[in-house]
Amino acid sequence: MGGISIDDDWEFTSSSSNEVRTIVLVGRTGYGKSATGNTILGRKVFKSRASSSGVSITCELGTAELDDGLLVNVIDTPGLFDLSSGEYGPEYVRKEIIKCMDLAKDGIHAVILVLSVRTRFTEEQETILKTLQSLFGSKIVDYMIVVFTGGDDLEETEESLEDYLGRECPKALEEILGLCENRVVLFDNKTKDEGKRSGQVQELLSFVNIVLSQNGGRPYTNELFELFTELKKRAKELHKQQRKFDSLKEEYSEEAILEFEKQMQQTYDDQLKRITEMVESKLSEVTMKLKQQLDEEQAARLEAEEKAMLAQRRSDEEIRRLRENLEKAHEELRKQSEGRCAIL
Repeated sequence: MGGISIDDDWEFTSSSSNEVRTIVLVGRTGYGKSATGNTILGRKVFKSRASSSGVSITCELGTAELDDGLLVNVIDTPGLFDLSSGEYGPEYVRKEIIKCMDLAKDGIHAVILVLSVRTRFTEEQETILKTLQSLFGSKIVDYMIVVFTGGDDLEETEESLEDYLGRECPKALEEILGLCENRVVLFDNKTKDEGKRSGQVQELLSFVNIVLSQNGGRPYTNELFELFTELKKRAKELHKQQRKFDSLKEEYSEEAILEFEKQMQQTYDDQLKRITEMVESKLSEVTMKLKQQLDEEQAARLEAEEKAMLAQRRSDEEIRRLRENLEKAHEELRKQSEGRCAIL
């Protein structure tokens, strides 16, 4: 299955007494996830594909302390849950999902689905939500907030987000907004106005607080996260015990120390294997369902195109026959007219 690296310095709570909010950015590549993360953090932490050839293709964590002392952790995912793009293979996605959980040290307080007003909402974007639900459970939508990037474009046309959604909101998007109870924010990631940037971030964080309140103040968790937390506890305990034995080597035989370390390592490995197998199973299930869905949609589109082409051919044939009949009728009228002229 391949090894998975998990940071040894992982902690279960922040070392600071400050409140913490950890949010995960998801969405298609090129829609402004990294730029949105930078706007939230108030500085450039993540590289944007549009602006740098050195853009990262792995989950990254950026942290900032706001003026009120709130610690904000932002996890940027590189199109991780957009399985429909085929950009990343299952092995890569599996490792990155585990890395994402590893970076979410305090749990996930909100999932930000990043969309763009510059691009029409498509069925491929809808699959991102389906992938999230399949991997992390249907309850993940209770923690979801939608951010639309491209606020500067709407400002130029003097449109509000409500105006945009009034003319560009297909049924699938309406359903997503309904699932997240219309928690939606417009971001202008190009603004140089600090007041405007701060206002956008505060609006987003107010939705994060609403999400937390509606979920009993608890960050999102499910079986995968619980197993992962237990794994981290095992790893931490293993390191503690190793340090303890290192300091008490004179009281224990080398054989006893090696046996204990072997047992602890085996427990850790077994837990890691369970998590890996769960992620692989979920990912395989999601990939199969997505492939089936895309195949069905493609078949439906091809069938619709064939029907349209057949209808067009029938229409063209009907028009041709009507034109021929009309020409024949004109020809008969012409002959009749010539015959009357000859008699006269």
